[in-house]
Amino acid sequence: MSVASPARIAAALTELWSPRVVAEVDDAYVKVARVHGTLAWHAHADEDELFYVLKGRLRIEMEARTVELGEGELFVVPKGVRHNPVADEECHLLLIERKSTRHTGDEVTDKTRSLAEQLRPLE
Repeated sequence: MSVASPARIAAALTELWSPRVVAEVDDAYVKVARVHGTLAWHAHADEDELFYVLKGRLRIEMEARTVELGEGELFVVPKGVRHNPVADEECHLLLIERKSTRHTGDEVTDKTRSLAEQLRPLE
């Protein structure tokens, strides 16, 4: 067990759209990420995904609606819902996902990160 500062860890990341695991809670990972631009339209068939904005703003586009999140706000994308996270400016996120959640679901792009990449030790 150790104390972690998600905001400090996210700010220190050098790669965009490359979540890093900072903690585990039961069958879920707590991750942080620096993002800017667009990730990819994708869905997680069996897992919900929680987005919490540490810094900046995030837009989550979905087929039925779009939500805008500011600092200190969170939104849960329900399992099976196609979504596309977008940050017009740099944004720092905290994510909570089940350990079985694949980064971009069934979609594979140059931004897709494997679980091994997300579990790499932090510098």
